[in-house]
Amino acid sequence: MLGETEPEWLSEEVKTGTTIIAIEFNAGVVLGSDSRVSAGASVVNRVMNKLSPLHDKIYCALSGSAADAQTIAEIVNYQLDVHSTEIGEDPQVRSAATLVRNISYKYKEELSAHLIVAGWDRRDGGRPKKAAICNRWLRQLICLWVC
Repeated sequence: MLGETEPEWLSEEVKTGTTIIAIEFNAGVVLGSDSRVSAGASVVNRVMNKLSPLHDKIYCALSGSAADAQTIAEIVNYQLDVHSTEIGEDPQVRSAATLVRNISYKYKEELSAHLIVAGWDRRDGGRPKKAAICNRWLRQLICLWVC
């Protein structure tokens, strides 16, 4: 036992960032995330659901500041409910991603949140959209955010 070196992973810094992902396949889209919440170097919750509904068939994966990300999701959820009532049908995934993008861009100096919007609509089927803080949205077969 003396003289043995400890494994390398014991001396590595603990990583506390978030990983969120959306993957498109022929029948729809899969959205996933890790479940840990950290504050600095401390993990404060190991079982938080980082997937939030925006509408019946549209969800988002949350990363960054939990308060900021959840606030964006709640605002978009409300706006999509109003929008779907006005148009008389379910909203498009693109509409949800555009709302997230617009809110994120408008408050980019105050917010620290990154969301991936994914879901299914009659027009496009299952589509993931990476709604980044830049002033555009991206449609990709796989969206991955690691921070």
